Amino acid sequence: MKAVILGSGTSTGVPTVSCTCDTCLSTDPHDKRLRTSLLIRSDTTTVVIDTSSDFRQQMLTHTVLDIHGVVYTHHHFDHIGGFDDLRPYSFRSGNPVEVYGTNETLAVIRSTFPYAFGLVQPTGASTPNVHLNTITQAPFTIGDIPITPIPLLHGSMNVNGYRIGNLAYCTDTNNIPSSSMELLRGLDTLILDGLRWKKHPTHFSIPESLHIIEQLQPGQTYLTHIAHQVLHTETSARLPVGVALAYDNLELDITTA
Repeated sequence: MKAVILGSGTSTGVPTVSCTCDTCLSTDPHDKRLRTSLLIRSDTTTVVIDTSSDFRQQMLTHTVLDIHGVVYTHHHFDHIGGFDDLRPYSFRSGNPVEVYGTNETLAVIRSTFPYAFGLVQPTGASTPNVHLNTITQAPFTIGDIPITPIPLLHGSMNVNGYRIGNLAYCTDTNNIPSSSMELLRGLDTLILDGLRWKKHPTHFSIPESLHIIEQLQPGQTYLTHIAHQVLHTETSARLPVGVALAYDNLELDITTA
């Protein structure tokens, strides 16, 4: 089973529109960051975590022909903005796309894309055909992919991370409750929010991420949801062994046994 970082950037993406900082002008491909999202593939099942604002481009890049489930971390627009581009997947399969999220996340998706749920007068245009599945804190499976929700806080907002076997994905957080820390023990790979060096009210700064990593001791950690204040080469040289910056199209192994 494989995981692929579809996007490693913050909500604006990197480069950021109208910015001339060193990172935004960088020619290093590692400094080109689409909005944060993760692809998980087994031999038989494909799952996407979040339909970012760059979802269409990400699916084309990785030739994703079928999706067996979309799992949402939360409802901020950089994580749900590509929802409408689920349309071709239901056209291809003839079935609704299975969508998973908390009650709050699914409610915001319904209100943001009301035409997909018959909540506004039809215009004759095609709409996403999805089936909504409510996530609790209980583990669930999509095909042969086991998924355990990890409750997190994003400022005062409840969001989810997810553990899939020996890998966990915890983006958009600045507070991991103690009960969730226990769910993150024994990881080979942790993908963790690490926005920038400076403190932020709703995201882990890199020093805060390093503190969490010290407590959890995963085999390898990749920082994601990275802002344009972070230059890949310069920051990579400052990180300790076992910690690296995620980058778009990075491929990782997942073991579930």
